[in-house]
Amino acid sequence: MPFLPLLHAEWIKIRTLRSLLGALAALLVVTVAFPAVTAAQADRSDPLYSVFSGVSLGQVAAVVFGALAVAGEYRGGALRLTLAAVPDRTRWFAAKAVAVALPVLAVGLPTGLFTLAVGSGTAGLTWAEGLRGVVGCALYPTLMALLAAGLAAVLRSGAGTLGLLIPFLLTVSFVVGDLASGVADCLPDRAGQLALHSAPEGPLGPWTGLAVTALWAGAALGAGAWCVRRRDA
Repeated sequence: MPFLPLLHAEWIKIRTLRSLLGALAALLVVTVAFPAVTAAQADRSDPLYSVFSGVSLGQVAAVVFGALAVAGEYRGGALRLTLAAVPDRTRWFAAKAVAVALPVLAVGLPTGLFTLAVGSGTAGLTWAEGLRGVVGCALYPTLMALLAAGLAAVLRSGAGTLGLLIPFLLTVSFVVGDLASGVADCLPDRAGQLALHSAPEGPLGPWTGLAVTALWAGAALGAGAWCVRRRDA
């Protein structure tokens, strides 16, 4: 099957599942609303993050989206049917990854614009800072969704993937950061979110931080593709 029809078929799967559409909606709503709710406690020394702090929670919705989009293939023998129609497992998994990335990116970009429009009036951001925040708000959740998608292909479980990633994002990463800041700088969430800080500290900059997160996502997708090719459906 040519790649574009295959990608369209994967998108049909996604758009027919309410849980996945709900995750995309949550990404937008949480990211935009959280900074407004916590405005009184915002860190005025980091005006960019005070505007885009909702991404730290919105990423959970992106992770849920990526994990469930792939894990659904392992329920009820769905993957056997998929591979019967598309024997080329690598091509199928590539289409699945693109079908995960594009909706998150498509939601993340307007989410960044809405977030900037809501918060920039009081934060006093420069044009360059605002642009970086919008781009980071689009790219970072996309990379985290791909990380979750790759891990879900390895674990073959949405619950297992979310049970591993969500506590890590909400708790473990902060604990590691407090104990070993040098190591924590290269964790996927902390590295990627550097793009959302006015003046990132540490060895990584905003774009190199996103590059580190991209390496994590690429490694997870590579492992997922290997598992899809080698394991029985």
